[in-house]
Amino acid sequence: MAPSQELIPAEPNAIVSIDPDQTLKASKALLAHIKKAASSIDNTSAKRSLFQGDDDDHEDTPIWLTLTTKRHITDKARLKPGKIALPHSLNANEHSTICAITADPQRAYKNIIGSDEFPADLRKRITRVIDLGKLKAKYSQYEAQRKLFSEHDIFLADDRIVNRLPKILGKTFYKSTVKRPIPVVFSAKRSKVNGKRTGRDKTKQDEVNAGTAASIAKEIQKGLSSALVSLSPATNTAIRIGFADWTAEQIADNVDAVVTKLVGSWVPDQWRNVRSIYIKGPTTAALPIWLTDELWKDEQDVIADADAQAIEAKGKSEKANVGKKRKSLEAETESSAPKKKSKKQEKVVADSNDDKLDQQIAERKAKLKKQKAAAKKAMDD
Repeated sequence: MAPSQELIPAEPNAIVSIDPDQTLKASKALLAHIKKAASSIDNTSAKRSLFQGDDDDHEDTPIWLTLTTKRHITDKARLKPGKIALPHSLNANEHSTICAITADPQRAYKNIIGSDEFPADLRKRITRVIDLGKLKAKYSQYEAQRKLFSEHDIFLADDRIVNRLPKILGKTFYKSTVKRPIPVVFSAKRSKVNGKRTGRDKTKQDEVNAGTAASIAKEIQKGLSSALVSLSPATNTAIRIGFADWTAEQIADNVDAVVTKLVGSWVPDQWRNVRSIYIKGPTTAALPIWLTDELWKDEQDVIADADAQAIEAKGKSEKANVGKKRKSLEAETESSAPKKKSKKQEKVVADSNDDKLDQQIAERKAKLKKQKAAAKKAMDD
């Protein structure tokens, strides 16, 4: 498929956008494929849950957007995920439960969330508030972590401690991106003076640095309606942007928002570094939305065919020469080294001397003859 808009090589930051018609077409095709595959599985399956309705088949099936770049987006993995605001929230279910992980002490944040100033509908969804200290004490064991993981649908974390959570929660939470804690600002916002934010008052270091109920509720809503971006030193980045029970228009809107923000804020050199954009389901093929005509970022990244063949031939010749040199050196060392005779070989040669052996036999016979004569003389006496 040709790209929706070609890049201009002379402009390092050429403005490119995905084709909305292509995005909508790919979304419709992907959703139709997922529904068809699910229905065929249901027809061939011998057992079906009695509590499973027709509308629940695709509720938990995620839709992913994958972006492939020409060079790595970052040099190292980032534990703190980024956030991209979505027009259609991934966590809009009113029945989903939320666990908030805060800084110490948890009582201060419990009081804020439980106050009347905090929105009632959001307060009902937050079923647990736990600080970092109690999280370490109570959930250091694997079974306790699995229990906490299964008890809540969404996890929020204070952005001041989110980088410390992978060591505490381990692979139970971080082996996948389904329930990774969403970073939220629970701290109070610093005031601005002449357009610059002031530092925290040192005389109030003992006070809890927590925001107001309204500001915390606003940050929580912002985190719930965002897509998480987990960057790693790779050329492929996957972001969850919807579910299979959504409409194609909702998927297309989220795709446009994620691509615009991701390429504009996180990808170095923006569209010059983008190779392809796809959408896919957990087990489906990836459907293309945008492809570039340039497979490399700069001409320096490409080696001409003649140069590549020369490098390959040079490598083969060096490898062959190394083998010949090693064999010649081994031959020289074998020829130049003096051959040493073992003591066993010298003994065998000495014993094989016939003249010496005959003399030894004659002497032994003469000795035995004298001994016999002496013994016979002694018996006669």
